[in-house]
Amino acid sequence: MKDERPPDVLSRRLGYLLKHAYAALAGELDAALAPFRLVPRELGVLAVIAASPEQPSQLEIAARLGVDRTTMVGVIDSLEDKGYVERHRSERDRRRNVVTLTPAGRTCLGEAEEARERVERDFLAPLDETSAAALTEALLTLRLAHGPASPEPALGRAWATSPAPRP
Repeated sequence: MKDERPPDVLSRRLGYLLKHAYAALAGELDAALAPFRLVPRELGVLAVIAASPEQPSQLEIAARLGVDRTTMVGVIDSLEDKGYVERHRSERDRRRNVVTLTPAGRTCLGEAEEARERVERDFLAPLDETSAAALTEALLTLRLAHGPASPEPALGRAWATSPAPRP
């Protein structure tokens, strides 16, 4: 059923195609990240923390990802329960609470990022390298043009799965 074309009337509808591509990718990411006790949004949060030049607060992480505070508290709670992050007062500003990766969180991030990269590479395998890069760049352009990711439930759990910037 994987190779079955959608009905002609839907075959050029962007929303339909994005939704089904997203659902397939999200399912594969969920399966690949299960051994790490992570969902894609949690991996994204770990990546943002690791890539931050200074220890970020929950509010700063939420702003970078375009999600609401309440959602971020839940994600950080989950990561803290798993032993991947810690909350504590900033050493630079005692009024500020920051989130840092634990050693277990750093290890998990590295291994989970490898799994994510493998899933994305396999997902994009039907495209040649140029087309895969063009798709990624086009999606980034649309994301930048239309603002931060919406925290709406329709996005599911796979937001923020992009890799941390490489040094």
